Amino acid sequence: MTDTPKTSNAMWGGRFAAGPDAIMEAINASIGFDKRLYAQDIRGSRAHAAMLAAQGILSNSDAEAIGEGLLTVLSEIEAGDFPFSTALEDIHMNVEARLKEIIGEPAGRLHTARSRNDQVATDFRLWVRDQCDAAIEALTALIKALIVQAEAGADWVMPGFTHLQTAQPVTWGHHMMAYVEMIARDRSRFTDARARMNECPLGAAALAGTGFAIDRHMTAAALGFDRPAANSLDAVSDRDFALEFLSASSICAMHLSRLAEELVIWSSAQFRFVAMSDKWSTGSSIMPQKRNPDAAELIRAKIGRVLGATVALFTVMKGLPLAYSKDMQEDKEQVFDAADTLMLALAAMTGMVSDLTVNRARLEEAAANGFSTATDLADWLVREAGLPFRDAHHATGTLVAMAEAKGCDLPELTLAEMQSVNPVISQEIYSVLGVHNSVASRQSYGGTAPDQVRAQIARWKAALA
Repeated sequence: MTDTPKTSNAMWGGRFAAGPDAIMEAINASIGFDKRLYAQDIRGSRAHAAMLAAQGILSNSDAEAIGEGLLTVLSEIEAGDFPFSTALEDIHMNVEARLKEIIGEPAGRLHTARSRNDQVATDFRLWVRDQCDAAIEALTALIKALIVQAEAGADWVMPGFTHLQTAQPVTWGHHMMAYVEMIARDRSRFTDARARMNECPLGAAALAGTGFAIDRHMTAAALGFDRPAANSLDAVSDRDFALEFLSASSICAMHLSRLAEELVIWSSAQFRFVAMSDKWSTGSSIMPQKRNPDAAELIRAKIGRVLGATVALFTVMKGLPLAYSKDMQEDKEQVFDAADTLMLALAAMTGMVSDLTVNRARLEEAAANGFSTATDLADWLVREAGLPFRDAHHATGTLVAMAEAKGCDLPELTLAEMQSVNPVISQEIYSVLGVHNSVASRQSYGGTAPDQVRAQIARWKAALA
């Protein structure tokens, strides 16, 4: 018995006598995820049709019918009335097939002088560019929320940590502004990536360009690109723009995870530095006293998904020869998931920071613990007594050990006890041992002194304005 031949796949033409079976269709189709590119696909097709008409390759009437028909397709998709078909593989063929149903024969002329290779490269680049814009906007909102917190607590003292051990007093405002600097670098990375990706692949066709007299500068300008991509091979095979977006997203998600970790620690019963609002906390099913910082914990975990997407796409791209390979169909799901994850984490973090209640009294109490002004004592011995810093460091360590043995803090040692370690110590030493005096003395540029913190806040407010 012979197999009954399957009907030829119209999309591939007569080269293939048999259509793909169910498994091939499942592995080959991308419409399940690339339908998210519908707006970019339609925008690119309208620009392409307008250019073809301007160059005399397409009649004005056909171009007008295509443009209007594509707007109809767009409205159907946005209304949820569009029947996506797996048999048509991807968003490009789904849109073109529906366009043909709407306007008939002119739809077949739309694909003149282009390929799905440059079409998808253009669509995807447009989508990632839009995501860069969204990330920049979301990061700006988070920076503003952090600045509000910093301004409120520019002179609130708190412990600064190294190795999660009390190190030196800092201010709440200084700590918040550290995250402003961090998040601002994320914003600049997305801005840089956006500028670098702003070249248009459309017109590169399959890989070698086209013999039609197209105007690639016209389509690039219509789509908001700075210029057309300069090499047709590179234009269809490049996914650096997606990798840069994922790399920037991974660093940003890591920063959000660090801030989330601090919020988890600070909101614990052992620290009590901050309290999360009910919007960002959950209870326990068995322990009624619990107030869990679940939103912060989930943000802390999101880096895994974003970094995983980054590694996945690097792995897809690392062994591909020029130009296009079907492997590159595996680029979009990773980027889509990472973008969704990052935007959700940014929105949640902005909400948490905005709603955060800070326990100023507890911050100040904790700032004085753990011999946090020991460095101030050593610095005083250098400045006022002329000791070499290593000698001052040793003397201070001896005084810390003495206070630890007595179960008190450094300011609670008597002058006689201090002078037993070094007789040059005078009553003036107590002026540097208070946490407020300590932070006020840190006047170096970028230091924790309230004046310096307020100066950085003013600088950032001016930059954002």
